[in-house]
Amino acid sequence: MGDKEKLILDEPIEDGVKSYSRKNAKKQKKYFQLPWYFAGGIVLFWGMLFIAVVKPLFYRLPEPLTVEDASKGVFIAERAQANLYDFEAIGTKVVGSDGNEHKTVQFLLKELNLIQQNVNTDLFDMEIDVQRAYGAYVKWNLVNMYQGIQNIVIKLTPKGSTSENYILVNSHFDSQPTSPSTGDDGHMVVSILEVLRVISSSKQTFQHPIIFLINGSEENSLQASHGFIAYHKWAKNCKVVINLDAAGSGGREIMFQTGPKNPWLVNIYKKGAKHYFSTTMAEEIFQTGLVPSYTDFDIFVEYGDLVGLDIGQCINGFVYHTKWDRIDVIPRAALQNTGDNLLGLVQTLSNAAELNDPSAYTGGNTIFFDVLGLYLISYSAETGTKFNYAVAAAAIVLVYLSLLRIAEKSDVNSGHVLSSFILVLVVQVIAFVLALALPLLVAYGLDKYGFSLSYFATPSLLYGLFVCPSLIGLALPSFVYLQLKSDDKVAYPQQVQLILHGHAAVLSILCIGINYYGLRTTYVITWTLVFYVVPLAFNLITTLHDRGFSWTGILKIVQVAPFLYNSYLFYCFIVILTPMMGRFGQDTNPDLIIGGLTALGTILSMGFLILLVNMSRRSGVILLGLLASVSVAVSIATSTDIGFPYRAKTNVQRVPYLQVRRVFYEYDGTVSKDESGYLFNFQDRRGVTPLLESSVDLTGLVNMTSDCAKYMMCGVPLYDHRWVEAMDYLTWLPRKNPVWTPAEPTLELLNKTILSDGQTIRFEFNLNCTDHTSLFIQPNEDVTVSNWSFLDEYLTTNEPPYHIYYSYGIDDTPLNFYIDLKKSDADFDVPLFQLGVSAQYMHVAGDDEAVQFDKTFPEYAVTIQWPAFYKKFQF
Repeated sequence: MGDKEKLILDEPIEDGVKSYSRKNAKKQKKYFQLPWYFAGGIVLFWGMLFIAVVKPLFYRLPEPLTVEDASKGVFIAERAQANLYDFEAIGTKVVGSDGNEHKTVQFLLKELNLIQQNVNTDLFDMEIDVQRAYGAYVKWNLVNMYQGIQNIVIKLTPKGSTSENYILVNSHFDSQPTSPSTGDDGHMVVSILEVLRVISSSKQTFQHPIIFLINGSEENSLQASHGFIAYHKWAKNCKVVINLDAAGSGGREIMFQTGPKNPWLVNIYKKGAKHYFSTTMAEEIFQTGLVPSYTDFDIFVEYGDLVGLDIGQCINGFVYHTKWDRIDVIPRAALQNTGDNLLGLVQTLSNAAELNDPSAYTGGNTIFFDVLGLYLISYSAETGTKFNYAVAAAAIVLVYLSLLRIAEKSDVNSGHVLSSFILVLVVQVIAFVLALALPLLVAYGLDKYGFSLSYFATPSLLYGLFVCPSLIGLALPSFVYLQLKSDDKVAYPQQVQLILHGHAAVLSILCIGINYYGLRTTYVITWTLVFYVVPLAFNLITTLHDRGFSWTGILKIVQVAPFLYNSYLFYCFIVILTPMMGRFGQDTNPDLIIGGLTALGTILSMGFLILLVNMSRRSGVILLGLLASVSVAVSIATSTDIGFPYRAKTNVQRVPYLQVRRVFYEYDGTVSKDESGYLFNFQDRRGVTPLLESSVDLTGLVNMTSDCAKYMMCGVPLYDHRWVEAMDYLTWLPRKNPVWTPAEPTLELLNKTILSDGQTIRFEFNLNCTDHTSLFIQPNEDVTVSNWSFLDEYLTTNEPPYHIYYSYGIDDTPLNFYIDLKKSDADFDVPLFQLGVSAQYMHVAGDDEAVQFDKTFPEYAVTIQWPAFYKKFQF
């Protein structure tokens, strides 16, 4: 930039504008603008800032400690890692299996006995209890019934403590059928063991007893946590829970739920945790059901009236519930991160005065968020509501004052500037809509032509597919507006300033609306506005507001803060949610979710900054560059292997299916159907399409639409509530040879008894089945189930067909149950109801044919499969 141009940029507007005539308006506009490469450099600068600052801080982990540091009374990641190797070596730990009920329980008891030998007995008493839980509860529109589920429960009590309010620290040791569960939830199990080891041998006492629960059935519909909170002798004293789980492996853990309505718990997290990672936005997203996962925290809150903190591993969710969830993807530093936080939280909570009378500290919700993992900000939701309104109002007032100032310095009446601003506001509303709509349009187009999830293995494509379209949407309307506008009364730098004011006004209106709706996540918009209000106020107080583009200097400096935070926040959700899109189901376009989140992150991170490209003489070049980036990304996503979603080990396609044999018995005992096949429940949007081009033979694969219309529960052995919810998308591949199962469910009718009212008949059954079995019960039209041996409440709140999900752990005693059926005409010599028995044999690979079929799947596909037997009866 030449000296003459610098001089003019620093001149007061009032001195410059008066010297220009209308015929020189275009010359003035050009004179004030900067070279195009300067604006392009600004765009690159913010991209480099993200790479150099945001990503390193997001993935930052502490230095892991070794046994040499043990004397310091700190969490030792080396010891935890040694335990984790042993935990992984056990293999899969499905409820009911030898691995879960014997090997893992023995491993845990061995480690606990070693810990107990080193307890500081002068200060603490340590008790170990192995619970075998029996019970049932209603969740997901079905009865969850369990028998002989095992929990390892440890109570650490300070000697002399009179507190009757306990802390509960929970994780689980069971696994999914094909996973060694090293991350989910071995990482948390060994963290608990090490924290217990450190605290119990410490010379520092605490006030409140601590219950460490390592439960044996979380993956199996959260049954063990219910068994503890409903039936264990220590449960009634538990008031606060720290729940530990995982939907990823090998990174930082996020605190994503707190309370409910106990704001003091956020202060506990703030005091106790050493490495912050938490946000109200995560809590609100999780509670919408957008995340296809559940945790024991829900059980403790619903059935135990507990409050607490829900914490989970979330990075690298690609390995979650797969055979690749192994120790090689968990650095020792990740264990140190979890351990430091857990140890600090337990120590802080065990001395919390609030635990003396938790009911006295109830209140509203809290707004909380970490700033790049370095600091935690928190304040009450009530304060947040007032703050949101105040900042939005301040932004509107300051924009109005700026408009008056521009009118004064431009020597025009305020009405002229205000009318121009109304048009600018319309332009910026269009820009906001386009910034959201263009990425969603790309997402819709990719999905329509079969290219959804193209960023699944190549996240850098997100920049071209969604970030660049959003930036185009933000910048294009103002670019067109400024090209068409010819106004010699208001200097060009102030016209650009009006554009930014328009964006601030749109955010303010949005802030007010969302705040009124009650979302605490409004804080993101509020703090984004704060960092526009501050430089605007500064520029108004000084003369910078009126001196060409000088007002942009302080704005750019201050905008570093919202850029870093907003890009960090939304990058967090992209990292967490992208792997989840691979198991989100076939009925939703996941690109709309990822595209929408990326667009929002772009708007809040770059909304003000991208508008500054209008300072350039050739801002259109910047827009063309962004458009070229979109074109390249779309081309890569749709025509190269880079856009193929799946990679072996790292970014796998999950392929759940069952090896099914189904047999239908009619009322007279004859068999009307006996067939075998593979029942697929594809979890990702692309479904079977990629596999059709692979080596696996899927000839004859059909959907289950006709069977679902004809038979109760589609006439197949649906596994759990997720399989029930996906019924419309199940597919069936017939197989000629019968599927082998290690056993088959045996249902014995013990008695049929007409009850005293004459209109009710009782059927009594004995069922020999495997450790994961469902019962489906469908009464005929003129028959009702009036009573049964399962939960009564389920009959009053649900419609048939009824679903009883039954499992057992260490106790394989046959299930005895009865069903009472009422029929007004008392004619019991006709079919009254259907009963389906769905047995899952998760501990075996299957017969030779099934094993060979499994081996034909490509390396990028992870099959999650086992034999299942379905019997349908009519009585």
